[in-house]
Amino acid sequence: MEQLAEPEESGESAMSLWVDIEKQVGNFTLKVKFHDQDHILGLLGASGCGKTMTLKCIAGIIKPDRGKIILNDRVLFDSERRINLKPQARRVGYLFQNYALFPNMTIYENLKMAYHGPKEAAQSRIEALLDSFYIRALADHYPHQCSGGQQQRAALARMLISDPEIILLDEPFSALDEYLKWQCEQELMRLFKVFKRDVLLVSHNRSEIYRLCNSIVVMNQGDVESMNTKDELFKDPKTLSACLLTGCKNISRVEAGVAVDWQLPFTMKQPCAYIGVRAHTIRIREAEHSIPCRIEAVIDDVFSRIYLVHPIHVHHENEYTTLRLEFNKGKYSHQVGDVIPILIDEQELIYLKQ
Repeated sequence: MEQLAEPEESGESAMSLWVDIEKQVGNFTLKVKFHDQDHILGLLGASGCGKTMTLKCIAGIIKPDRGKIILNDRVLFDSERRINLKPQARRVGYLFQNYALFPNMTIYENLKMAYHGPKEAAQSRIEALLDSFYIRALADHYPHQCSGGQQQRAALARMLISDPEIILLDEPFSALDEYLKWQCEQELMRLFKVFKRDVLLVSHNRSEIYRLCNSIVVMNQGDVESMNTKDELFKDPKTLSACLLTGCKNISRVEAGVAVDWQLPFTMKQPCAYIGVRAHTIRIREAEHSIPCRIEAVIDDVFSRIYLVHPIHVHHENEYTTLRLEFNKGKYSHQVGDVIPILIDEQELIYLKQ
């Protein structure tokens, strides 16, 4: 990542969230540096890469060893100046994976517990949020009497009652089934527009991140690898780990202009250690540079058919030698063992650093 210019502490800052922190936990080192200039920013990375720890540092639940966190010109943490605001003073809303509603309180009581404004305004504020989240009928219900989606809306309402400047969402759909996940995702998008808060969303689900976020920070083993718009990331992920996170299944090592795991020579347009190609861009076609491949598996997905193939002139096997092709169902009817010519368009190659 490029060096970040520290924002001014007075006047209007060009960024709403500025993070530059380090934290050592056992053998794991978190070293995160990014700034958020978008309304909705995603943190994308594999499990255990430090996404949740980053959120907890911003929220004040975990204290970094060194660095700074600045939110809208307010210093939340500065190790050199020994500033470390308490969580309740940070104006940060944190939605936990399990929503963390108090089980012995009703939905109304959960919201009331989180309210710290003028007493005379409490009821009207709570009722307004109950209406905004369509949970007024659930006000006297306990969390266990509510569905997953209803609990999520109640947790969001409780979080917003304190009027946070930024919302931190930690895998908000991980416990939901696919239909409920879709409903809750649409609800979140509506709420983002209504409440107009900056949002930092953590997920390992690339589709979820792509649909909800404007820009994406890619994390890998405690480090920030890149920060791009979502379209830039999926078009040109630049690193091997980022490419894998975007869902690319076909990767080959590169040596002297040859994709060695497929034995495919190509024109190197830029230095790279690996190349990738997405499954839906590979064609079955006889041409000058086609690669003869044997079909090792045919997998029928819900709406597509997947072929796993091995180039017949590649006599070694590793994690990269098997190629994945994906088509609309019904387009082809090959069987396991068939040899087919596949064509990889050089325009579709993704150039990757280590």
